[in-house]
Amino acid sequence: MSVRRWTATLAAAATATALSLSVLAGWQRGGTLPERIVWVATGVVLVVSAHLLPALVHDTPPHVRVMGSVLWAACLATACYGHAVFFVLAQQHAGEQRATTVAVTPVTTPARNLTAVMADRAAVVRQLAWIDAQRCSRDCTARAARHATLAARLDALDAEAGDVRRSQAADDRVVAQRDALLADPVTSRLAALLGTTTARVDLLSGLAFAAVLEGVACLLWWLALSPPSRPAPLPGVVATVAPVAGVTDATGVAATAVADSHVGVTASREAVAESRAEVTAGHQAVTHSRDDPLPDTVVSGDDVARLADDIAAGRVRPTVADIRRHLGCSQSRAIALRRQLAALSPAA
Repeated sequence: MSVRRWTATLAAAATATALSLSVLAGWQRGGTLPERIVWVATGVVLVVSAHLLPALVHDTPPHVRVMGSVLWAACLATACYGHAVFFVLAQQHAGEQRATTVAVTPVTTPARNLTAVMADRAAVVRQLAWIDAQRCSRDCTARAARHATLAARLDALDAEAGDVRRSQAADDRVVAQRDALLADPVTSRLAALLGTTTARVDLLSGLAFAAVLEGVACLLWWLALSPPSRPAPLPGVVATVAPVAGVTDATGVAATAVADSHVGVTASREAVAESRAEVTAGHQAVTHSRDDPLPDTVVSGDDVARLADDIAAGRVRPTVADIRRHLGCSQSRAIALRRQLAALSPAA
């Protein structure tokens, strides 16, 4: 599978995930069935627009790109908000399911609350204080009995208050355990580390997940829908191929065949021009030989051997023009060297 297909597959998977989040979030946010349908449709449009707008307005005029960028930012923000709603609600539902697993120890509920018990205890303490303040002058038996009764009543009230406090402490432990399970363990520890509440951490984490998902989907669709890069043309063929790119003749022959034919024609023209240059140089050499008793067309075997080594090493091409530039000699001498090379090696 090519890279572009992998990119399109990942982009489709990211968009499908984002659409599922938007559908669930819209379904949870709506009350009645029509409201849920409208919420779901709105979320789907916003998600698809946020994913495809950057790729669709890539090759449009500047004013369209500016408007598209503004709308893309708005769609991205609203889509991330919808995803955050889903993440927060999903975390709440998961916490509620974890809280239901807490085993509640059956505790005997006291008949009275702590307030009523403490009110009775205060009345008994007041009576005891009033008895202790009285002085016994004649018969102290009744006073002692009354004091013992009130003391026993006070002890009973203290025991009842202890039972009420233990019952309340057990309830508080269950509530605290449920509250701890309502929040994600990582979220609660991160909130304690940052010194903030778990609700804020849940919201920020939901927004972060939504932003990452939307950003990845937008980038993948940008890469998947962008035009493929064209291969770089070969050197020396650009000027010949470019004028005929995309042209097809009457028989349906592809433009590449036309370009190849133009390249062949260009090469043949260069060969004809070179042969004409050789003929002209030959005429000039004949004229020079008539005036100069020692023309420079006379070449030695060492010159031919050295030139053959340079051609084999790739330092010079076996053409008259390149031989002239390489040796700095006249055109007639270059022609003579070219002929000597042709006589030594017909392939040259």
